[in-house]
Amino acid sequence: MSPTAMAGGSRRRFLLGAAGALGAGVAGALGVPRSASAAPGGRGAAATGTVYIASDSTAQTYSSGYYPQAGWGQKLSSYFTSNVTVTNRAIGGRSSRSFIEQGRLAAIHDVIKPGDYLFVQFGHNDATVGNAERYTPPADYKEYLRNDYIRATRALGATPVVVTPVSRRSFNASTGKFNVSFPAYVDAAKAVAQEEGAALVDLAAASRAYLDGLGVEASKAIFLWLSAGQYPNFPDGVQDNTHFQERGAVEMARLVSRSVAGLGLPLSGEVVPTAAG
Repeated sequence: MSPTAMAGGSRRRFLLGAAGALGAGVAGALGVPRSASAAPGGRGAAATGTVYIASDSTAQTYSSGYYPQAGWGQKLSSYFTSNVTVTNRAIGGRSSRSFIEQGRLAAIHDVIKPGDYLFVQFGHNDATVGNAERYTPPADYKEYLRNDYIRATRALGATPVVVTPVSRRSFNASTGKFNVSFPAYVDAAKAVAQEEGAALVDLAAASRAYLDGLGVEASKAIFLWLSAGQYPNFPDGVQDNTHFQERGAVEMARLVSRSVAGLGLPLSGEVVPTAAG
């Protein structure tokens, strides 16, 4: 592991405790599900817990002073029944590593309970090579997901859900399709979810397919592309290919919930029918 990841070793040991040694046998002894299909009660059981979101600015909740900017985590509760509470801890500028180092994951683990869920989506800031505070190599990112977000969450009796990083507005004119954003991190997230038997929401693929359906010009209405004078909070306008305006946040939240509906978790039965549209 790189020196960057090693620097967070003491935090990791504190977070993991016994979870650091989790293997199939230990997980079975704790009664912790090893896969989505093994979740207690299956799809027919009612989910009445809390969904916590650990992520970055693409999922963050924004105040009215940023309108129309919004994150998908801000809109997710609209796609679940009232049995489910969504607590959005996403915050801008954080990577999988810095979210841990700043104690933000520990704060979730302090309150998460058996029957709750942790949705984890990182990659955008992990990939910023020029920013030492954020950058996390893909191999280290994978191990943070494995040890801190998946195993440590399971040790508390809650269910981790790995979410691949949502696509940016990066269009390839030669193919007529949107590019895969942060492919190394997408691959790492998918690999560790498979290795650990964790539930996976492939938001990277779902958002890219959605954008392909819209096309390059129409996709501007999804991202924070605003004209000067269009909104008081952005008087000079903005052309942002990463963050969403409200419509985009709503659509990304719908894609997340639609994927959750097919995971076979107790939570899956709490997705409202409008998410399938």
